[in-house]
Amino acid sequence: MSSTATKQQPSGPVLDWSAGHGPVTGALSATTGAFAIATTGAATAMPPGWALAVGAAGALGHTAVGLRLRNAGRTLATRAASWLIGAGWTTWAITHGPLTWAALGSLATIGVGIGAAARSSALYEEAREEEAIAAEQRAIARELSAERRAIAAEWIDRIQRVCSITIRVVGVEKWETGAGYSLDAELPPGGATWNKIAAESARLSADARLPHGCTATASPGIDQGRVIIDVTTVNVLEQERTYPTDYGPLSLHTGIPWGYRTNAEEILAYLREQCALIVGPTGSGKTNLVHSILAGFARAEDILTWVIDLNAGSAGLPWVLPALNGEIKREDGKPVRPGIDWLAGTFDEAMTMLDTAVRVAKQRKMGYQDLLARHNTDLLPISAKIPQIMLVIDEGAEILASPDRQMRKLAEKILEVIRIARAMGLRTVLTALGATGSVLSNLMIRREAKVRVALTGGETEGMDLSKMFPGSRGLRVDQAPYKGAGFMGTPESAAALFKAWRILPNQIREIIAATSDRHPTLDDISAKAAGPVYAGRWDADRTAWMRDQVAYDDSTDAEPYGPASALRLSALSGQGTEQVSPEDEMLRRFREQIDAQFATAPDPQTTEAETPPAAQGLNLSALRDEREQGPAWLPAALEAIGQTGAEGMKPSAVAELVGKDRKTVRAALQAAVERGQLVYRDNGPHSVYVHPDHA
Repeated sequence: MSSTATKQQPSGPVLDWSAGHGPVTGALSATTGAFAIATTGAATAMPPGWALAVGAAGALGHTAVGLRLRNAGRTLATRAASWLIGAGWTTWAITHGPLTWAALGSLATIGVGIGAAARSSALYEEAREEEAIAAEQRAIARELSAERRAIAAEWIDRIQRVCSITIRVVGVEKWETGAGYSLDAELPPGGATWNKIAAESARLSADARLPHGCTATASPGIDQGRVIIDVTTVNVLEQERTYPTDYGPLSLHTGIPWGYRTNAEEILAYLREQCALIVGPTGSGKTNLVHSILAGFARAEDILTWVIDLNAGSAGLPWVLPALNGEIKREDGKPVRPGIDWLAGTFDEAMTMLDTAVRVAKQRKMGYQDLLARHNTDLLPISAKIPQIMLVIDEGAEILASPDRQMRKLAEKILEVIRIARAMGLRTVLTALGATGSVLSNLMIRREAKVRVALTGGETEGMDLSKMFPGSRGLRVDQAPYKGAGFMGTPESAAALFKAWRILPNQIREIIAATSDRHPTLDDISAKAAGPVYAGRWDADRTAWMRDQVAYDDSTDAEPYGPASALRLSALSGQGTEQVSPEDEMLRRFREQIDAQFATAPDPQTTEAETPPAAQGLNLSALRDEREQGPAWLPAALEAIGQTGAEGMKPSAVAELVGKDRKTVRAALQAAVERGQLVYRDNGPHSVYVHPDHA
């Protein structure tokens, strides 16, 4: 038999010796104690007065404790009497003997009396305590009710005076944040609607003498005959609040926080079926809001974020470069994944991304028919295994309205994604510089982008809030003059004031590190449709433009081709880094034909006899030796690379060694690879150049 089987289970009642006495156990303890003392005293000839003195001391002690605890007089009298009666019986029993039937019977009677008195006093104390608590609550309720009644009466009078409507306030609720309160009111019969009160928001706010930035806004109530009036008394929009440091997991289905309302509560965006449109002029905080949105997407366990920013990819680079350059380290040594899943900063990469998105949407429609049938739905069940793809397109609304031929191609693809991919889990977030007719003229955008944000920053030009939020009244730009503040409306929440958090650069790095393991991977069906162009999105040749962006200080000589005011020699510039429009390409070919026919542009590689005198123009023959042998610093770089052995050196390390920018160094090293002087080992963000002796 096991040891556990041989253990004896406890039997009999389990006594809790730490518990206090009740009426029964207290009476039993008192009587048995008195009997024991009386028996011992009688046997040892103890003076009877000692028992009486002890009883009197006990009565005084309990009375003092009861006064300190503010017990009722009945309780004090009961406890003192119990001590004195018990002491009196003990004194009598010591004198006449405790073992007689008279002594035992009287002791039993005393015990029953003590128990009954104790039970009665306990019930009285409980009732007294409950009554005290109830009285305190009634006092608080009377105070709150009086304050609420005053607020209700004030607003009934105000709305009658300003809106000519007589309402009946049925409830006043103060916000937990302390920033204001809400009134629930019934509208009068006769066809009055909440819109009439909402239209007078500015006049109501002025009549209530609310601080600047605080408003009184009306919204629909529980039915069409009710109205909710939110009154802000503390202007939280003027405060700058940083992005919450709780980088815990989020989900597409539970909403992504984009900022906070005037009552200091978070506002969530639900984007499973909705697209989003964000407008804001320069300096309104639009880029900061985009970073906050990307932060929420990075925290989500069922979202993959693809970003298109033709302005050098500036919206997505802070979420990519720290990971690609190895600037963020993990304790387990594993590589850190970028905060977004794909970044396109050029026209070609953007077209590739959009083409991939269309293929993924179509493949999901075909590949998940069984899954849709099992779930009896036409919406693809989004989860960490089948993530939603969120396309964030900076200034995407301007792309849709652009007359440029290339931009029109992008616009067609963007609209195709919006049109066909809702059910399959591909949605877009577009930004624009203003809420103008050209931006909002597209029916697809107006119909699909139900989550809308207008960051005003006090700017009035190009901010037509009536077009941005049709049906909403009482919205004025001067209500949100602060950077990062504006209006946000969703299908679940009417358009109203809000403010975005300020997200700091170090927070972006922290979020990248905290969410690296949380990002989902593209499901197999979608990955098959995406193909090699998606798998190779972080290849060195496709991310080189990210690393080649170098900022130069005007106070130094760090510019590789001289100051901006000097002559720019296009032969020294990187080739293929700028996108050329079809019109420019046609002009370039036309110039080549003219040059070939009239010999107006001699080649630097011509023979000495054919080379014109130096006085007739610039002599660019120095380029010939540089292409054949490399720059003057290359031998030192080759020697340093050779000393690293099989480990090799990154282009960034070589650039730091020779004091040149990465773009120049990369071009020279690639030329050295073509000449056989180096070997390029492609390993994505960790690609290196190795000497042939160690390759």
